[in-house]
Amino acid sequence: MIDLIYETFDPEIHDVRHVARLVYDVDFRTFDLFFKSDEKAIDAISKYLSKKGIDPHYKVILDENKNIIGYVSVYLPDDSHKFVLKSFRLYLVDILDYFVLCDIGENDLYLAEIAIDKSQRGRGLGKNVILDVIDYARSKNYSRVILDADFRNTGAKKLYESIGFVEFNKKRVKIASFERGMHNMEFSL
Repeated sequence: MIDLIYETFDPEIHDVRHVARLVYDVDFRTFDLFFKSDEKAIDAISKYLSKKGIDPHYKVILDENKNIIGYVSVYLPDDSHKFVLKSFRLYLVDILDYFVLCDIGENDLYLAEIAIDKSQRGRGLGKNVILDVIDYARSKNYSRVILDADFRNTGAKKLYESIGFVEFNKKRVKIASFERGMHNMEFSL
């Protein structure tokens, strides 16, 4: 297993645009629905991340040289979410998410997003991050780790299944010709 460094994202010290690109990569199809280009979406995400301040849910993943190689966000059932003004289009993405993402149970740790920089993919880093999250959840006595796999991302679903995640629900939303769906998956601890 590769040793990764996790730091709480801080727009004062971390490259906001790099993290915004990673956030975009996680859900590019939905962002593309509401923004005319990836650059416009990344601009909006960058503005949002710059305003957000330090949020314990957002972690950057660093290599031994302190270069950002990924991003992960994790939520717990009792986490309160800060209200932060953001663009109308980002709110639309949140609304779509509401209909398809996992419902967080009382003793769940929710792995909301994980992204590995394109230049670092294929090295097993995503799997290492997921295993680190599982180890953390186990150490805090959570009963399961839950996450979502987009219907269109069969590679991610296969990765999660190879680790031991199983589907416990499916959710989908359809608006005109756009359809978004998720396999809600769990890893019991």
